[in-house]
Amino acid sequence: MHILTKIARSQVAQRCSLRQALLLIVLLVSASVAAAQDSTEPETSDPFIGLNRMVFGFNEYFDNLLLRPLAIGYTHHLPGPVRTGVTNFFGNIDDVNTMANNLLQWKVADAISDGGRILINTTIGIGGLLDVASELGLEKHQEDFGQTLGAWGVAPGPYVVLPIFGSSSIRDTFGFALDSFLNPLYYVEDDAVRLSTYGAERVEWRAGLLPRESLIVGDRYLFLREAHLQTRKFEVDDGVIDDPFGDF
Repeated sequence: MHILTKIARSQVAQRCSLRQALLLIVLLVSASVAAAQDSTEPETSDPFIGLNRMVFGFNEYFDNLLLRPLAIGYTHHLPGPVRTGVTNFFGNIDDVNTMANNLLQWKVADAISDGGRILINTTIGIGGLLDVASELGLEKHQEDFGQTLGAWGVAPGPYVVLPIFGSSSIRDTFGFALDSFLNPLYYVEDDAVRLSTYGAERVEWRAGLLPRESLIVGDRYLFLREAHLQTRKFEVDDGVIDDPFGDF
């Protein structure tokens, strides 16, 4: 059993490493695209660029004033095992939304796996603080209603920047609203508990971005826009990357 557990860990690590490598490629390609573009050039994917830049500026101010310092403090002052437990806890909550969207996309096997993850991590994993399911070889998936709409053939529409939440699209904005109803935290009756939990989730998310900040080059708005659009396409297409060189 110990040997099987080690093999399962190795397989999960390999899948995660491949996904991270592909996403890194997407980010680096985005950097070259963003650096080559004129910030004043209108983009067909970004007809609201003037308003988007205003909201982006507000988000940058809010991030520098509050969110980033909180994320740095969270990273520096909380022990690694505690941060891992927090990440696992919110990841377990996300699995509920992922399972529902896998069902909506008719990915039945993935949805069953997600259900197994939720059951195992909520019980044996002490409410999701421990990711026991990954240790047992149940792969973690990432699906949301924006991806489901994309799988159903809905076009992303224009790029938009949401206050606080950042890069999105018309399609993903509707998806984000629908996802909120699938989040168990939405049904917590105590407003203080619900809002503080949402805040903690956002700080944990922002802390995960700190190591990637050095990747951003040139115009931050353009870089993050292109990175977001390409990453979302990558996610909607389930990791299938179009080969611009064809058979060559």
